[in-house]
Amino acid sequence: MTALPLEIRTTPRDLAPEAPTTRSADAHQVLDRCRSLVRPALAEAVGRLHPWIGEMAAYSFGWCEVGGAPAAASGGKGVRQALAVLGAEAAGAPGRAGVAAAVAVELVHTFSLLHDDIMDGDADRRRRPTVWKAYGTGPAVLAGDALFALAVETLAAQPGGGGAVRTLSGALGDLVRGQADDLLFAERPWTGPRRVRPDEYRTMAEQKTGALLGCAAALGAVLGGAAPETVTALDRAGRDLGVAFQIVDDVLGIWGDPRVTGKPVHGDLRERKRTFPVLVALDSPSGGALAALLESGEDPAAAAALIEEAGGRSAALAEARRHIAAVETALAGAPLAAGAVSELRSLLAFLVRRDV
Repeated sequence: MTALPLEIRTTPRDLAPEAPTTRSADAHQVLDRCRSLVRPALAEAVGRLHPWIGEMAAYSFGWCEVGGAPAAASGGKGVRQALAVLGAEAAGAPGRAGVAAAVAVELVHTFSLLHDDIMDGDADRRRRPTVWKAYGTGPAVLAGDALFALAVETLAAQPGGGGAVRTLSGALGDLVRGQADDLLFAERPWTGPRRVRPDEYRTMAEQKTGALLGCAAALGAVLGGAAPETVTALDRAGRDLGVAFQIVDDVLGIWGDPRVTGKPVHGDLRERKRTFPVLVALDSPSGGALAALLESGEDPAAAAALIEEAGGRSAALAEARRHIAAVETALAGAPLAAGAVSELRSLLAFLVRRDV
C-alpha cells in the first residue's frame, strides 16, 4: 500500500499554486465524480423541504440566489460527501449506501456552517453573503435545524439506518463539544495556569473538525453492513485527517499567501485565535513577549515572526505529519478495496496539501 506523502509546503512562496500534478488532478476528478453521484439525491432531499427553507438550503449550496433565481456559485468542494462515497466503496458497501451517507453528511455539514456563521458573526462565505446575512438570523437557524432533521430522516429511511443514525449522533455530540471548547478558548488568558494548552487544542480539533470527517468516511460502511473493525478504522482515519487538516489550516492562517488562501495575511493573528502554532510558541521562553503582542493586536507581523522563532510553525507541521501517519496506519490495518483506497488516498493527500 503506497504511503501518503508527508511533505507539507509551508513557506508563502511554496504555498503558491503549483504546476498541475497527477495526484492533484486525480483528486479533482475524484471530487467531481462523487459530486455527480450525490447531487441528484441531495437535490431530491432538499426538494422535500418547505419551499422557503429549501431556497435557503439551495442558496447555501450555491444553486440559487436570494429569491430563487438559478446560480452557479461555488458550494464548496464536497470533501465530506466524497469521503462518504469513497469510504463506502472501500468497505465494499453498495453504491446506494455511499450516496445516502454522503447526502446525510453534506446536510449536516451545511447545517453546522449555517450555525457557525451566526456564532462567529461571519458575514461572507465563498465570496457571498452568509445565509444569516442574506435571509436573517432566525431564518438561518431554522434552515440549519431543517437540514439536520433531513439528514436524520435520510439515514433512518435506509436499511440499517438505525446504526447510521447512532454513528451520526455520536459525531455530532463530539462536534458540539469541540465547538463549545473553541468558543470558550477565546475567553481564556494568553498566559498563566488557565491558558489553553496544545493537548486541549488537539482534542478540540478532533471533535470540531475530525469527528464529522471520521463520520463521513465511516457512515457508508455502516449502512453497507461492514465489519465493526472496518468502520472503526475509517472513522479513525477521518478523525486524524481532521486534526491534520485543522493544523495545516492554522499554518495557512498565519503564513499563507492571500492569493492562495483567499484570506488576509496574518488573519488568524488579527482575530487573536488560539491556534496550534500560537499555543506551542506561548509555552516557549519567549511566550511572555508573544502574549503581550497578541494581547495588543498591534503588530501581527512581529507576532508571526516570534511564533516562528519560538518553533510554533515547525511544531505545527510536525504535529500534522504525525496525524497523517496515523491516517496511514488506520487505512493499512483494515481490509479495504484497493481501487477505492487509491482514490481515497488521492483525496486525503489533496486535503493536507490543499491550495485554498
